[in-house]
Amino acid sequence: MRTSGSPYVAVFGLGGTIAMTQASDGGVSPVLSASDLVAAVPGLSDLQAELRIRDFRNKPGASLDFADLYELAAAIDEALNDGCVGAVVIQGTDTIEEVAYVLDLLLPADAPVVVTGAMRNPTMAGADGPANILAAIRVAASPCARGLGCLVVLNDQVHAARWAQKAHTGSPAAFISPDHGPLGYVIEGRVRIPVRIRLRSPALEFAPRRSARVGLATIALGDDGTLIEALAEHVDGLVVAAFGAGHVPTAVAPVLGKLAGHIPVVLASRTGAGPVHRVTYGFPGSERDLLAQGLISAGCLDPLKSRIMLHLLIASGADDVGIRKAFAAADDVSELDGHEGTEA
Repeated sequence: MRTSGSPYVAVFGLGGTIAMTQASDGGVSPVLSASDLVAAVPGLSDLQAELRIRDFRNKPGASLDFADLYELAAAIDEALNDGCVGAVVIQGTDTIEEVAYVLDLLLPADAPVVVTGAMRNPTMAGADGPANILAAIRVAASPCARGLGCLVVLNDQVHAARWAQKAHTGSPAAFISPDHGPLGYVIEGRVRIPVRIRLRSPALEFAPRRSARVGLATIALGDDGTLIEALAEHVDGLVVAAFGAGHVPTAVAPVLGKLAGHIPVVLASRTGAGPVHRVTYGFPGSERDLLAQGLISAGCLDPLKSRIMLHLLIASGADDVGIRKAFAAADDVSELDGHEGTEA
């Protein structure tokens, strides 16, 4: 790795709640720069790490798009090849779970890439932004966070990007990792990661070659497939957030089977935890039926992560075989080790 100076932590500001102040209409919108945010964090002077801060975007999390993230991944990669020991992305929490998974797939380096934000804006009592930034920088600078892929750090908890989910609209403890729990935490200024990921998310050899539009259809009681047929006319791929272990109403099954003959259709569970099954149920519309009709199992990936994976694959020009291999590989990385990692 080439270096142009001493090791440092790169901080990228994207906007979001953490950077918002009150406007004349009484609402809040992103105004503060990344330097403003970092300057408001007590305790940074105790860290043995240089910070290099960049205002990359200034948007609500809901307004970020894939073009932003391709540029962000390239900027982080450049920093990692220039002596950066870890990177922190500060953004709106609305899309943290998706942004973090994009970075997890596109940045296979061992150096920690940490995404954080805030649930309470700076005008509120108990704003959590400074504490989250401090914890995120501590994790990004920590040797024990290396080799874990992209991480999400809020509320002093360290989550793996591929499992992190936003599970509350306002609580500072909004982020969870269903089935697995957090990998570690930050306490008394120490980074502790007692759980290690055995295998990283599969690294995608990604170079955007085409535009991609991937739909997400959530199955609900009484669906007959009409809306999916209408949606299918406008997408290059589809993720189905199905009932339970991967089930849809009987009338929807042939619609999805026909569609899977033309575009990749990924079968995920809308429950948010647990894998799509493969061989348990055998009724029309069951997981066995749908997989036999050509749908691709999302395995343990939730619908939002499945859509991220499918979008990147289609945009990179992957064929059906490549898409199936990538989803199979993503389902292979769910094992954990109980190896203790602590930074004093």
